Amino acid sequence: MSEVFTRKETKYLLNKSQYTKLMKMIGYHLKKDKYYKRTICNIYFDTKNYDLIINSINKPLYKEKVRIRSYNIPTLDDEIFFEIKKKYDGIVGKRRIGLKLKDFYEYLKTGKILSNDIQISREIDYDFKKYELEPKLFLAYDRTSYYDKDNINFRITFDKNLRSRENDLRLEMGDSGNLYFKEDMYIMETKVLNSYPLWFTHILSSLKIYPVSFSKYGSIYSTKIKEEKYV
Repeated sequence: MSEVFTRKETKYLLNKSQYTKLMKMIGYHLKKDKYYKRTICNIYFDTKNYDLIINSINKPLYKEKVRIRSYNIPTLDDEIFFEIKKKYDGIVGKRRIGLKLKDFYEYLKTGKILSNDIQISREIDYDFKKYELEPKLFLAYDRTSYYDKDNINFRITFDKNLRSRENDLRLEMGDSGNLYFKEDMYIMETKVLNSYPLWFTHILSSLKIYPVSFSKYGSIYSTKIKEEKYV
């Protein structure tokens, strides 16, 4: 299975009080999507010197990330997604293929992706080999996902318990890690093809909730560099 997404994505950071108030106001408009309540597990790949995330932090016009992702903790026989995520001038394009976790490990050994979608496989493989990528960070969070009942192209996700580790960089090794936030925080992300519905913008305005620039991988990497600097 392969999937292609092109959309605008916007992030917001909410404390528990803001999240509770927001959900009371927007709940009527939403329906749970097929991945409604999952633990999202990711392995991010980067160069030896973290060139991809360093470039991303510098906010260029174009940036990209490569990762594998699972919805909950997989076994070797479960499907995971091998993804390349690109962002150009605020528009996000994501291309991914689904394959068994054991087949991904076989790819790492042989360089041959087992997928029916040759085009996307080649694109991901090109980046993987061009940058000589290696696993750098495990990152997980607990997500609830919704879509607008009147517009399936408008989705909202809420992520909490953002955690990461730099050892045991295999998805089947569990979802434990060091928590990023010291208090209950929610990362709200909106995903839309065109414009936001008016009901949503009005509610955000009334609650004084505004967009932020926040990258999960980038924020964890920046914290790591700061900690190393003062050791």
